[in-house]
Amino acid sequence: MTTLSKQVPTFGQYLLKRYGERVHKIALDAAFTCPNRDGSKGSGGCTFCNNVSFSPNGRQPRPIKAQLTAGRRVIRKRTGARKYLAYFQAYTNTYDEIERLKALYDEALSDEDIIGLSIGTRPDCVADSVLDLLAGYQRRGYEIWLELGLQSAFDETLAAVNRGHGFREYAQSVTQARQRGLKVCTHLIAGLPGETARHNSETLRRVLELGTDGLKLHPLHVVKGTQLANSWRRGDYQPLSLAAYVDIAADMVEQTPSSVVWHRLTGTASESILLAPLWCAKKWRVLNAITNELQRRRVLCRQVA
Repeated sequence: MTTLSKQVPTFGQYLLKRYGERVHKIALDAAFTCPNRDGSKGSGGCTFCNNVSFSPNGRQPRPIKAQLTAGRRVIRKRTGARKYLAYFQAYTNTYDEIERLKALYDEALSDEDIIGLSIGTRPDCVADSVLDLLAGYQRRGYEIWLELGLQSAFDETLAAVNRGHGFREYAQSVTQARQRGLKVCTHLIAGLPGETARHNSETLRRVLELGTDGLKLHPLHVVKGTQLANSWRRGDYQPLSLAAYVDIAADMVEQTPSSVVWHRLTGTASESILLAPLWCAKKWRVLNAITNELQRRRVLCRQVA
């Protein structure tokens, strides 16, 4: 069976080619919050974000070093990888004073097998001082990725899901990051309320026009403890079918230059909180379906040619 990396330029293959060996991300939670939760821009977060799992007073993740140790233990057993990226993933990982950010990033990079950082954040929380700090790490030879959660290029969609920012903030952050030579990975969601495949295609076009080095795509899933779950229960929101998502993902891959790396082509939610669509709990089922669809299209193109 054809693998995804034969059809799509994946992040794993990019790292393998660049470093000559497997490199894996270790996801970290540094107890950040979000301006869309703490009241500075809003409260409650995005309509699809699980509010029940968020507790500013009770959430006390382990120290960064301990998380890295646990993460590398699992990855080494599973894949044998010996090099890692520290992935600051949970919530908005540039939303703090620059001194604390530097201390956390420095701590993660203090282990020799950590070769770089992936920093997940919002487009409206990327100060010049943060970009300068990340660019400094990159000049020292670290692999640095700034991961920006855009989700959609349509401001009306972003307002409907209570993002608290628009496309303008994304455009500004991308432009400033790329001026410093930083690599950007853009996060997008398919199946947002009111959107169709046409919206996904237009969002992708606008993102590519600005310039991005990587993309992450995942389907919108309904999880417990969210405003979206209430809409779904009322029948006001209908999630994508697997077939519809596979078509959208395949379309977007075909519309993307091969120089842009795909960090992710689906996303999953734990079965304990997932309400719909249930296929979102089956990562490999989705990836295999996308791989097969891309292969089918390419075979068909060769036959027509």
